[in-house]
Amino acid sequence: MTTATEAPLTRTASYTVLHTGYTLSTGPGVAATVSYVTDGDRHVIFDPGMVPGRDSILGPLAELGLTADDITDVVLSHHHPDNIINVGLFGSARVHDHKAVYEGDQWTDRDAEGYELTPSLRLIHTPGHSLEDVTLLAGTAEGVVAFAGDLWWRPNGPLVDPVSPDLDVLRASRLRVLGLADVIVPGHGAAFGAKGDVPV
Repeated sequence: MTTATEAPLTRTASYTVLHTGYTLSTGPGVAATVSYVTDGDRHVIFDPGMVPGRDSILGPLAELGLTADDITDVVLSHHHPDNIINVGLFGSARVHDHKAVYEGDQWTDRDAEGYELTPSLRLIHTPGHSLEDVTLLAGTAEGVVAFAGDLWWRPNGPLVDPVSPDLDVLRASRLRVLGLADVIVPGHGAAFGAKGDVPV
């Protein structure tokens, strides 16, 4: 187990949820929560997964004055298709997962734990929904926002993730994120506060 990494050092990032996802079960009718995060010259898409159509991602991005080619980085929380199926929209971006950075035809191995895209954007390992989960911590003026993928599917959990390989590991990762974040953006629902009655 790696040493727990602290929250981002600075608070200069900002974010917009491009598409709020949903799910009632493991399917059908699943959509990902897709987010845009920016800090300095980094323009990041988190979990470009299943949505009703490409415009569900590209339309809100255009409202921000951006195209797919403006995106510098894509972060994938894990490799389930419902969270990554639209990664190809961002062909110019570096792609980050739990073990490497992918760019063009280059694959650079690195440990995601503590990896900084900027001093305000940091990855941490948060296994539990799968063994490869990562969370993007964004230091913003309002606090730390955790883009947690399917660590939580939506604000109410589920408390027991039916696809988790290890519920104890899931709970430990949830508690870690709750200790670092002020806001959590789940994999298939709206953002919610990290304090109060959060399922662990």
